Amino acid sequence: MDTHVVPRNAQWHREVKSGSFPVSFMADLKALAKAEGLWNLFLPNLAKNEPGNGLSNLDYAPLAEMIGRIAWASEVFNCSAPDTGNMELMHMFASKKQRQDWLEPLLHGQIRSAFAMTEPDISSSDATNIQTSICKDGNGYKISGRKWFITNAAHPDCKILIVMGKTDPEGPRHRQQSMILVPTDTPGLEMKRNIPILNHHSPEGHCEILFRDVKVPADNLLGEEGDGFKMAQARLGPGRIHHCMRSIGQAELALELMCDRAQERKTFGTYLSDRANIADWVAHSRIEIEQARLLVLKAAWMIDKQGPKEARKEIAMIKALVPSMLCRVTDRAMQTFGAMGMSPDTPLGDLYTWGRALRYADGPDEVHLRTIANLEFKASSQHFGDSE
Repeated sequence: MDTHVVPRNAQWHREVKSGSFPVSFMADLKALAKAEGLWNLFLPNLAKNEPGNGLSNLDYAPLAEMIGRIAWASEVFNCSAPDTGNMELMHMFASKKQRQDWLEPLLHGQIRSAFAMTEPDISSSDATNIQTSICKDGNGYKISGRKWFITNAAHPDCKILIVMGKTDPEGPRHRQQSMILVPTDTPGLEMKRNIPILNHHSPEGHCEILFRDVKVPADNLLGEEGDGFKMAQARLGPGRIHHCMRSIGQAELALELMCDRAQERKTFGTYLSDRANIADWVAHSRIEIEQARLLVLKAAWMIDKQGPKEARKEIAMIKALVPSMLCRVTDRAMQTFGAMGMSPDTPLGDLYTWGRALRYADGPDEVHLRTIANLEFKASSQHFGDSE
């Protein structure tokens, strides 16, 4: 990171601003990381013929924190969302042919991917609401619907979408949904726009996509019909913790910048660091980052030892906690910098934007808070019953 990635950050931004994407040096950095064995670090239990280290979630956590300090760095190590979640999903559910056609190129970093679940006309925090239809059509399936905020869909190397839709609208509530693989060059698939977030333009995209009678072979179905909701839950758990790991690194960067600024900037003849409110901001930020990191590490440890299902409360807690923490720390740093903190002269504006967006991504705060509360009520009821 220090030798090869951070020194390229200014060039990355210059090239993206000029409209050049992927940037000129990305392939070289990826080849170097792969040669050094710093590849697919997020994916545990890799097979012997698959590239990467197969680290545990707990082992990966401090690495993701370091990588997260630079927004685009995850791609260097083939650890970018949504590819990470898609690779995990295919690792668990893909057929032999799907693994050969899509998982192996993803594992080798030859292509990128996207996960199409969120829709504009429904509350996507409840995946059972999804309206996109996946209907049998001769020897295959026909897909119709609209998705949006689909991360990575604008990346020139994005070649495959995992699309979630309904194959059985009249079936049991959690058995109506399925997932299907849709190549991005399939006729009827239209990228409508790349949606900015808080006026921030992401070159890889948060795209709105229209599926107009998109036809794919039956072999493209991922897993079995009706398994879509179950697979979505399996995918989102580890993906949420990766976002939180990277966000810890971003909060650390914001705190470092705040400290540097406070110690070199004077107002009314006094360094900002000597002002009680600024010192309190720094202290509170350190406390909040350490609390968040320890909870993320606990969640990672629980996933490793007991699986995502048993760690669902811890996953919900970090997803509700970490983005808000990142927003608070970054907001304090921006205030310490003054107007400069909102400008492109620091990364703070982008860090804040991502922290705010992460309060929606993979489920809004309120859904995770509800999960935590429900689990607490359930545990309390069991305890009360035992005491009776």
